[in-house]
Amino acid sequence: MTERRARTDTSDKAARPAARFERKRQTILDAATVLINRNGVKGLTFVEVGEMVGLSTTSITYYFRLKEQLASAAFEQTLGRIEAIVREAGAAPTPVERVSRYLELYIDAHRRICRREERPFADLSDIRALDSDVRQDVSEHYTRIFRQIRDFFGPIRTEVERTRNTARALVLAECVYWFPLWLGKYAIQDFDRIGQRVRDIFLYGLAPAGALWRPRPLAVERRDIDSARVNFLRTATRLVNDLGYRGASVERIVAELNVTKGSFYHHLDAKDDLILECFRISLDRIQNAQAAAAALDGSHGERLTSILAALLEIQLIGDWPLQRTTALRTLPPEVRADVVARSDQVALHFAGLIADGIANGSVRPVDPGIAGQMIMSSLNAAYELHRRATALGNPEQAVALYASTLFHGLFDDQPID
Repeated sequence: MTERRARTDTSDKAARPAARFERKRQTILDAATVLINRNGVKGLTFVEVGEMVGLSTTSITYYFRLKEQLASAAFEQTLGRIEAIVREAGAAPTPVERVSRYLELYIDAHRRICRREERPFADLSDIRALDSDVRQDVSEHYTRIFRQIRDFFGPIRTEVERTRNTARALVLAECVYWFPLWLGKYAIQDFDRIGQRVRDIFLYGLAPAGALWRPRPLAVERRDIDSARVNFLRTATRLVNDLGYRGASVERIVAELNVTKGSFYHHLDAKDDLILECFRISLDRIQNAQAAAAALDGSHGERLTSILAALLEIQLIGDWPLQRTTALRTLPPEVRADVVARSDQVALHFAGLIADGIANGSVRPVDPGIAGQMIMSSLNAAYELHRRATALGNPEQAVALYASTLFHGLFDDQPID
């Protein structure tokens, strides 16, 4: 008995340092997640992490030798939690039940996060900001999860089905990743209702029964821009969308344009100024499309359809896409708030258009505010499909396939009930 007690005491003593190590490591990860969500990977520093957890920079390097390793670990932790949600949802027997369960689990996770019962998710939009040597594993993990979400919708037999199901998975995944941008504006007791209304739009779409996808041509004029700056803006937008803020370096931008750094700084004061201008121009283009649609004859639903078609064409097959939110957290806080406020204005305009469409019967009865946010997240995600859309060789088909995710819902070719 004495020998057994001695072995137990020795085992307990050995386990205690390991437990302390894991607790401290988790505390550091939690602080890093908060800072990534606040300032992006670019703004993550050991100094700030240390201030949050009461450790010196040297002490933090005992747990994570480099900032990139800390950021990567924070993303991997979030991806592991998301994968658990996806796997549980994927075990449901039908596509509709999988999507419904996915939304239910995600809403429940955000409820626990808001109640501080669970640590927050790291903002996955900044994965591209990681250095390439650590980004690959995180990106591959993200891709595996995405493919599991795409499997919600059943087997793929043709390239059109692959494109359709990829579009569905993009819209669904981006919608829940977008939740932190607007869900906090609602009371926690409303979260279940919100989940039900998001589910309703995904199941049945925005269009009333029998409505056809018939967008009308719409000119999306860009505001007057100094012609010498246009190529810098176009290239920076595309590179940020593809590679994130860090990947869109001044060196890469000037190399793509075959100009000198001196030429860049002759037209622009700094890279941050360029990224901010990219955001502002993208929001201008969306608002210009909204203004052009207001001048069209026809119902509000037809105007909404035309706006979506014009903007999706830009995202899927244009050479100057809209700026994704990937780099939003890299902007200085004082200007970031302005960009977020303008984005909310755009979403509110969509909400108003939807409300008017509901009144005249050209839009199915839905929650306009939630639908407006879902449109914004769908436009944001559309760029991810641009290579596949180009490969289809039929731009109108690509736009219609993607638009159907909200226009007719995620299950327009499948039984729902």
